[in-house]
Amino acid sequence: MTFKQLNKKYFEPGAQGLMIFGIIALCQPWSFWLHNNGLILTLTGLVSFMITSKIPPEPEVAEDEQEDLV
Repeated sequence: MTFKQLNKKYFEPGAQGLMIFGIIALCQPWSFWLHNNGLILTLTGLVSFMITSKIPPEPEVAEDEQEDLV
């Protein structure tokens, strides 16, 4: 698995999940630690998403070219 495939499958959704978790951490009333660090979690997820979304996906190979590769 190439880095670009890993990025689209794991890193980009992970960054989105971190942003969502940071927003939830800011809104919850139970854990003071989560509330204090919710903004840091959200900003970390935002910066991570900005970086991972700039990585272009792998170019798709046409079916004719796939047959030539085999």
